[in-house]
Formats: sequence, structure tokens, C-alpha cells
Amino acid sequence: MTLIGKRVRRVEDRPLLLGRGRFAADVGFPDQLHMRVLRSPVACGRLRAVDAAAAAGLPGVAAVWTGGDVADIPPIDFRLSRIGGLEPYRQPILAGGDVRYAGEPVAAVFADDPYLAEDAADLVRIDIDERAPRMAAAGPVGAFAPGLDNEPAVVEKSYGDLDAAFAAARHVIELDLAVGRHSGVPLETRGAIARRDARTGRIELYGAAKVPHYNRDAIAAMLGIGPDAIHLFEGHVGGGFGVRGELYPEDVLVCLAAMRLGRPVKWIEDRREHLVATNHSRDQRHRIRAAVDERGFVLGVDDEIWSDQGAYVRTHAATVADIGAAMLPGPYVFPAFRARCRIRMTNKTPAGTYRAPGRYESTFARERMMDAVAHALALDRLEVRRINFIPGERMPFARYFRALATPAVYDSGDYGGLLDRLLDHVAYPRLTETLAKRRRAGEMVGHGIACFVEKSGLGPYDDVRVEIDGGGRIEVVTGAASLGQGIETVIAQICADGLGCRLEDVRVTHGQTERIARGLGAFASRVTVMTGSATAEASRRLRRRLLDAASRLLQTPAEALDVRDGRAVVAAAPDGPSAALADVARAELGGRETGVLAADATFEAEHMTYPYGVHLAVASVDAETAAVALERFVVAFDVGRAVNPMLVEGQIAGGVAQGIGGAIYEEFLYDEAGQPLSASFVDYLLPSADETPPVDVLVCEDAPGATNPLGLKGAGEGGINAAGAAIAAAVDDAIGRPGAVTRLPLAPTRLHEILSAGPGA
Repeated sequence: MTLIGKRVRRVEDRPLLLGRGRFAADVGFPDQLHMRVLRSPVACGRLRAVDAAAAAGLPGVAAVWTGGDVADIPPIDFRLSRIGGLEPYRQPILAGGDVRYAGEPVAAVFADDPYLAEDAADLVRIDIDERAPRMAAAGPVGAFAPGLDNEPAVVEKSYGDLDAAFAAARHVIELDLAVGRHSGVPLETRGAIARRDARTGRIELYGAAKVPHYNRDAIAAMLGIGPDAIHLFEGHVGGGFGVRGELYPEDVLVCLAAMRLGRPVKWIEDRREHLVATNHSRDQRHRIRAAVDERGFVLGVDDEIWSDQGAYVRTHAATVADIGAAMLPGPYVFPAFRARCRIRMTNKTPAGTYRAPGRYESTFARERMMDAVAHALALDRLEVRRINFIPGERMPFARYFRALATPAVYDSGDYGGLLDRLLDHVAYPRLTETLAKRRRAGEMVGHGIACFVEKSGLGPYDDVRVEIDGGGRIEVVTGAASLGQGIETVIAQICADGLGCRLEDVRVTHGQTERIARGLGAFASRVTVMTGSATAEASRRLRRRLLDAASRLLQTPAEALDVRDGRAVVAAAPDGPSAALADVARAELGGRETGVLAADATFEAEHMTYPYGVHLAVASVDAETAAVALERFVVAFDVGRAVNPMLVEGQIAGGVAQGIGGAIYEEFLYDEAGQPLSASFVDYLLPSADETPPVDVLVCEDAPGATNPLGLKGAGEGGINAAGAAIAAAVDDAIGRPGAVTRLPLAPTRLHEILSAGPGA
């Protein structure tokens, strides 16, 4: 192989750098309507009436819909982690009887231009009998609707004898921890443009992302049409991060309007809408207990979790609770374990997944607990972790429960070895001595380390077709999706290696439901593992077919041939007679450049694969302003096998930036009435380049993935997973107060309270 493992520049960036990107807002059609969504101004209440007469009477307004107009459309169903009892909590595409959060869609206006649609929406009058909202997930169970309480489900993961573990413990550590409400906030907001194709009668939806095939099938089912009657098209996507690309009310509304009104319909979300309507995430509280022996070995862990789901259960169903609880043990043995996650409904924007969903929170809880164990027993923080690491010789290591419906079995890993590599990389003794010297001089500066295990490569399948035409053009067609993570480059590298062709000869097509029958999209750090493995097999199959054809041209047995730089050659004499793959394909096609030779492959996996990493943060605290400055951030991450190390580094650096945001800056806040206080970038703070230090990434390949032939593991979420935990530990160290940080984000007001309270508070 010549390309896997190479630091190849991204092949998808040229149109973006030249300003030729085609995002959702760039898509438009003649005679299109523009949709404006009117949203509830209150967090909780009974919808008495919606008066749309004035809006509907404006010239240029084609229609105004309220809940009654779409009452025949079922609520949006679940995509992942469906468990019993959640169905009554699904969201309708427009509110009917009740409104449950400020920002819930109540009416949709369709007009000739977006400004007219907005003006018309301002004329719609809503009469709501306002009620007191529920804004806290923890505490006693309350009412959601008649006959339904606000705790639709409790997700539990457990194994071992927890009672025996606590009975045998020398020490019991108890912590009350919380992570605030965050979201992905991609650069590009959501957008959806639908039209009915006059020639085929099909509905076409542009602006798709993340899971086009699932959304196609779900919309078709909701509209009562067959999956073949609708196609989704993905263009360029300005970031996804788990929140963009799920099925939302607006996606269904534009398709329904295109069907009913007979004109293309376009909707582009503004930033305020995005902040109050697109999935939020995080917002968990953990009450965690650890049973510990005299060595610092954790005999058992019991964690009671409250997860704030917001007003409705959206497409992810119980995913955050499921994977957060399942991954909470991380890289440690923990002979006995229980995590019980209570999904609670509140009157906030509904929650879903956001990069490392559930794991950012549970890693914060677990690593804070490990630091507390070290402090309580007067042990070194790193040695406590070493004592508890799963030994490499115990791999594969089963957790005895399921995660995302697959058995939770760590396939490979050397957690202690990776920690040692990071410590060597940063010259740890010199680093700690330098920081200690600065503290003696009066500075508030310290470091924190957090360890984690991620999941990746979620199955059950991925399909790929690799084609070559008579002109030598090679195309990979996949049901995956691109959210900017570089899959066109990675898949092209794998294909070029498998075929023996040049990288520049390969084009990757994704996110187009009319090109491939099925696909699972891009989520759960799955594409490189699943799509990459399917691509490798399809490429090998096409290569064998081409060599069989070349054997007739070169009058040499196929087994004696090879493909190098896009030419079929005699393996023993590569400088001798040869044939370009284009000539081979054209000969097989009867001399025509039209038509293709193709090979299909499906890769299936019953288990996920588990990359792992260590984060180290160095932070200083300004005693006067209580501001936290990150001076250094280092990530060691074992990705099994890196197809393109440069892209892995980029994924990790981007994840770290988001992790810093969640640790220090970002939080969706509400007042007592349920009004969002973070509805613009004035109030919802994102870290800029000034607040984000250069990220030092150590990409390791010591534990190849055991679930796929290439040894791959995913890299999409390793940069964010432990960032909050590492930063919290660094601030503890800087202020000389172990265990002081119990809640994220650590805004200056919260840190000021900690500093003002004094030691022991």
C-alpha cells in the first residue's frame, strides 16, 4: 500500500477555497416559495388559538399553516436507541394543543420572498394560556401530560456485585457533578429546499446532511409515499457535530409544502432560530460514588444521572443516556458498576447528540472521581489511574452490557502504554517542576490529565460501489455523508490503494440517495471504519476484474499481473509491456467510453471498535478576574491505524476547541419563565483562536482495530471527549484546591465563587 498512512492534502477543499462551494443557501429554483416558521414565545402553555387571517391575506403569501393543517402528519419518529415508553414524547411538526418550549414551531408561512414571509409571520396572532414551566431535570418526578410523567425512561447499565464492593471498601468517595447545556453550533445553520420534479414526480430535498437515507425513508413514511418517491441530495456542509442533519420539523414541512402547494419551497434557518430550535445536548447531573480499597483500586462505582431531555424526545431517543452510561467506566477495570440515567423532560429546547454525546459528561464525572480518589488517599493522580487501568493482556475486554445495541467489548488497547507515551512526549518531570516553580513564585497555574475510551465504527453495515468508465474515470459511490471531516480524501486514499491507481483519478460520491439504495450516513465516528472497509473490498474486487481483462490484452496470466500508478503491468517486469486501466476498461466495454465496470461490496460489523486517548491541559487563572487561560493542550490518541494522520490531527484539534468551549465558555441558560438567555453570540460564547491554544497531537497506532481488516478506528470524537475533565483538573491544580471544580462550564462567575469561598468550602 502506498497511500494509506500518508499525509495527503484534502481533495475536497479546492471548490471551497475558490469560493465555489454549494451550501444549502446556494440552492434555489424558479418560482420557489420561502418558508418562515413562527415559534412559540413562551416555554409552556395551552395553545388556545392561532389567528393567521391577516398573514394569509397579504399579496404574495401562498399559505399559512397551523397545527390543524398538518394534523394528519405523525410526529417525528426515532432513529437510534428506541426503547419502550418514549413514543408519547415525540415532537409534532407544528404544535397542536400544547407548546412546550420557547421556539417550538407553531405556524409556517409560505411566501414569494423571505422578507415577505417574515413580515407575514409577524401578523400571525397566537393565544396561549401560559403555565409555569419545569426547568430542572433533577428532583421529584412531575407531570408531562395527562397520564404521563416527565420521566419517560430510566436507562441502566450494570454488572458485578455492587453491594459487596461497597461493603469491602476502605474508602467511599461521593461527588455531585454537573455539565451545562451545550450544542454543536456549526458555522452553517440548517437549510432545506424541496421541490417536486416535473419529469419524474419525485420529491427532491436539498440540504441533506448526516443521514440522508434514513431521513428519506422517515419523510416518505410520514408523508404516506414510497421511499422511491423522494430523494435527498447533500451538497457542501458547514459542519454537523451531531446536531445538523437529523430529521427536524422544518425538513418535513418543506417537503409537504412542495407536494401540496406545487412549487419549490426553501427554508434557511437564521442564527437565533438555530440557537433555540436545533438540538441541544449535555445538561447532565451526576451523583457518583466509588468504593475504593487502600491501594486506590476502585472496587465499584455507582452513578445516578439526571439527563435533561428538554421538551420532546427527538430522533436520538435514548442514545445519549445509553452510550453515556455504557462508556462511563472508560479505561478502568471497575469490578462492579452501575449507572442509572434518568431521562427527564423539561421546558427547554429538545436535546439530542453532540460530538461525543454522553461521553463528554461521563468522562468528566469519572475523571473527577479518579482525581478525588487520589486526593482522599494522598496518592499520585497518575498512579491511581495506572492501578485501575485494564491490562493489555485482558483484551478483548467485555463490559457485560450493550452500547448502541452492540455488545460493549473493547477490542484492543494499551492504556498504560499510551499514558507513558504522552508523558514522554511532554517531558513530564520537567513540565511539573516548571509549573511548581511558577506556583512558588505566586502564579496560579497547573495541569490536569484525563483518560478515556471512545467508541467508533458502528454497524451493522455499509455499502460501496466502485466504478471505472471507458475513459478511466473512477468513482466511489457510498451511502455515507460528509460533514466536512474529509471523507472524500480518506475514501479516495483507500480506493486508490486497493485499485493501484492514482489518488487524483478517484472521485467520491456521497449523500445522494438516488445513486445507492441504502446507507447509514455519518455519525458515531463510523465512516472511516465502515465505509473505508467496504471501499477496500470493492476496490479489490474491481482490481481483480480489471486484471482478468488485462490478462487478455497483455497475454499474461492475471496472477502474474499487478496494477501500479493506474497501469496493469507484469509484476516481475513492471517496466515492460503495460496497459492503462482506461484502456483495459474500454476493451471490456467493447471499445466504448460510455458505460462502466463496477464492483459492489458490503462490510458488516456486529461490534464497535474502541479507540482511546489521554488529554493533558495546562491552565493559568487570573486571581483578579477569575479568568482561565489555557497555555497548552496535548492529546495522545490511539486510532488503530491512521489512513491520513494529518486529517486525524485536524479532527482532534477541532474537537479540542469544542471541548474548551464546553469547559469554559458555552452554556444555554434560561430564566425562571423558560425564556432562553443565550439566543445570540453575544450571550452564547464560543472560543475564538485567541482562547484556543495550539493543540499538540500525538497520533498512535499501537492497537489496531480488531473489527475490520484494515485495523481502523474512528477519530471524530477523541479531541472533545476528555477536554472538560482535563481542564477542570488543571484549574484545581492551579488554584491549589483539589476537587474544587464540580460543574462545567467554568465561567469566571463560578470560579470567582470558588475562590471567594476559600479552602474547604
